[in-house]
Amino acid sequence: METTSPPPVPRPTPEPKAHRRSRSPHVLSHTLMVALMVATLFVAFTPGALSGGLSEQLNLLLTPQMEQDLLPDGTPRPRVKIGIVAGHWGNDSGAVCENGTTEVDVNLRIATLAQQKLTALGFETDLLEEFDPRLKNYQAAALVSIHNDSCVYINDQATGFKVARAISARDQNLAGRLEACLRDRYQRRTGLPWHNSVTNDMTLYHAFDEINADTTAAIIETGFLNLDYRILTENTDQVATGVVDGILCFINNENIAPTAVP
Repeated sequence: METTSPPPVPRPTPEPKAHRRSRSPHVLSHTLMVALMVATLFVAFTPGALSGGLSEQLNLLLTPQMEQDLLPDGTPRPRVKIGIVAGHWGNDSGAVCENGTTEVDVNLRIATLAQQKLTALGFETDLLEEFDPRLKNYQAAALVSIHNDSCVYINDQATGFKVARAISARDQNLAGRLEACLRDRYQRRTGLPWHNSVTNDMTLYHAFDEINADTTAAIIETGFLNLDYRILTENTDQVATGVVDGILCFINNENIAPTAVP
């Protein structure tokens, strides 16, 4: 018996292989141009170009955020407290010059500027009257009372400033350092000479006995309202800055040798 062979199975025709096409220089050049345009737009972009909440959120993300000065429990750290007394303010005029200028007005201008400068630096700064009720047991890192000397011409040597520390302070080393800082920094800032005529009215200043014994305090007479009149009344900002410089020297523990304790 004859066997019939099965018909041959046709083989699939292989598909031709795809050939990789190389990019023409024209296409590559076009791509680079687009990338350059996108980069330029990114550089020129500002969050203000967007509207609504998205712009505000981007501004918040792109603006460096200052870390809050917090205590370990998360509460804000208390600011350093400083007291500035404007001599005679709220009590009397102090010295009165022939042209009508009063010591209290000059003291208050200097004290107000000093208070504003210290507040701007982040300190809690109280501007106090001569017999301010807050002085009773007043507690602060430092207290400085600002006064001035006579309007009357005394002699050619009656020019310059004076500083006295609170001899009632518990820590006389700190009090001496505040005195030394005020003396050094004020003289550097104003150019006024030191006048060695500190009186009992300064060393026994009433506020020294009213404030807390742990408050470091000093009194400064920033000049004479005769020979130093111009700098005191026309360059008041410079005078106030000299006082602030002295306080910062003390607060920041800058390099000033403390006044020897008697």
